[in-house]
Amino acid sequence: MGAQDMPRVVLIRHGDDPDDDRVTTFKDKGITPDIRRPFSGEPLGDFDTSVVAVVVYGGPFNVFEENKYPFLYDENLWIERCLKHDVPLLGICQGAQQMARVLGAEVGPKPGEPCEFGYYEIEATAAGRAIFPARLVVALSHFHEFQLPRGATLLASSAAFRQQAFQYGANAFAFQFHAEVTPAGFRRWQEATPANQGNYFRPGAQVREEQDRLMARHDQAQHAWFMAFQERHFASAFTSIG
Repeated sequence: MGAQDMPRVVLIRHGDDPDDDRVTTFKDKGITPDIRRPFSGEPLGDFDTSVVAVVVYGGPFNVFEENKYPFLYDENLWIERCLKHDVPLLGICQGAQQMARVLGAEVGPKPGEPCEFGYYEIEATAAGRAIFPARLVVALSHFHEFQLPRGATLLASSAAFRQQAFQYGANAFAFQFHAEVTPAGFRRWQEATPANQGNYFRPGAQVREEQDRLMARHDQAQHAWFMAFQERHFASAFTSIG
């Protein structure tokens, strides 16, 4: 097998934070993910049969501003190809919004621009009970929302944002929340300068004390759920590489 044919797990990132989040299941299995940052000029390369899994991370970019951020066109093309070829795909926050937009759904802020910044409870829909517990407290950091794409299945909602998770087909999941973020990663967000934290002074953001209390109480359950989800969702990728 040539180098170009080796199975690739591609992680598309939108920031320069350390790679210390919970999308580590691959590393735990001895797999080295192919981390790409198109926003900084790194090419994604060709999408071919070597691609066995893709994660599109969150980030600060408005997904409807492709002309301003042309790299989004390339990422959206990869999302389209994952959907077409049934490659296991996970979109997180901005990545979930990109998936919704690729599928024809509207994305943008709600009236008054409320946000969720902290730890919030999501409730599984009837369909979502196959993926989620009935209720789960997860980390959130956003003020845009996606509408549910045609043909997608709504999996979970929060009190303020109805669309928290959807599934499209057998192998594509979109999560508005950040179950992948560790306490260390969330604290980096808390400690960002006010200039970078502007979204989180909007209505709906929790105060630091509440965030810390809820993190201490619920992070382990979030961790356990997300790691088990990855084991199931990426099982075919693990098999193809292992």
